[in-house]
Amino acid sequence: AKIIVTVSAFLDKAKTATQTHAVQEIIVIDSETEYRNLKGLMQENHELSEPSISPKEDLCALPYSSGTTGLPKGVMLTHHNLIMNMRQTEGMTSHNAISEKDTVLGVLPFFHIYGMVVIMLYTLYRRGTIVCMSRFDMEDFLDAIQTHKVTKAPIVPPIVLGLAKHPAVEQFDLSSLELILSGAAPLGEGVAIEAANRVGCNIAQGYGMTEASPVTHLLPIDSDPNKIGSIGVPIPNTEVMIVDPETEQPLKTNQNGEIWIRGPQIMKGYLNRVEATNESITQEGWYRTGDIGYVDDEGFFYAVDRIKELIKYKGMQVAPAELEALLLTHASIADVAVIPVADEEAGELPKAVVVIKNELPVTSEEVMSFVADKVAPHKKIRLVEFVDKIPKSASGKILRRVLIQKEREK
Repeated sequence: AKIIVTVSAFLDKAKTATQTHAVQEIIVIDSETEYRNLKGLMQENHELSEPSISPKEDLCALPYSSGTTGLPKGVMLTHHNLIMNMRQTEGMTSHNAISEKDTVLGVLPFFHIYGMVVIMLYTLYRRGTIVCMSRFDMEDFLDAIQTHKVTKAPIVPPIVLGLAKHPAVEQFDLSSLELILSGAAPLGEGVAIEAANRVGCNIAQGYGMTEASPVTHLLPIDSDPNKIGSIGVPIPNTEVMIVDPETEQPLKTNQNGEIWIRGPQIMKGYLNRVEATNESITQEGWYRTGDIGYVDDEGFFYAVDRIKELIKYKGMQVAPAELEALLLTHASIADVAVIPVADEEAGELPKAVVVIKNELPVTSEEVMSFVADKVAPHKKIRLVEFVDKIPKSASGKILRRVLIQKEREK
């Protein structure tokens, strides 16, 4: 990198980076310092030469994978990847596409692929208006919707959970909202229904990942209400296959397997990680997502969990996301994560790490009983721990590895 563009809050970090990297200049967007800022750049009169690029080969962005199950990797996305993904999303006409009449709430960080493409690039491409928030606060979020008459809100499951359960929701006028899009992590059907009924607008899931620029699936807004738990159908020019993770053979409908994806939005590869790239992309161009899911008889897809996050209880697979979605329907539970705990007899035990609502206390026994009445025996919660907060990434994904590491250190 030759130039670092930053804001004053991160100037010290930018200065530190210049000590070990060949950075020629720092630009500080928001302040009057010894460095050039955005206002000064706009006043300068430069004749810019037409850039020469190879759209399919030259990188446009280098976001990093979330690192929820391992260390983050640099994802090489080309100009072609990003433009194609916006055109693919635009082609999903049944998804109530953003237009110049829309005001979109930019609450997610633009360094994350969801904020970068779905909110920033796609909204600007479609000539919509973006209302940016510098940080998330539930009441500020609700106030922004009311004040700016926000029509579309691309958010993440923890915010959907807030819309379903936060007491402040009734204090604000959210009637301008036409669509809430949830992505970046699985959204439980119960939470989605509760939030949709409370807010009074459609809630649709999307699916994708950094390696896919990011969108691969969207739920049409005119879908059967019973499909609210689905991630939707593939967007145009996207092939999807459900395969057995061990044999890599295609599976039939309603069978859980790994989701494989092929299309023009799939990344060029991981930066300086040839081996990781070859492990993720087959010779035929299929990207192995590492996600477990299935497709129903009507062609709607469902994401169940991450392969690496599945808990093995006496040889039986337990999906943490399934149990988390169930636990979030409990009136006393504000947030939850399910992790594996090593056990000599069972191999691994499902453990619920729970954040409770202060005004609605609950015991470990009540939590375990709540789940036991609703799931198969091997999926029962065997241990419960109460905490103040669940660690999450900037995009709202549970940092399960952090919780697992803490458990191992006990």
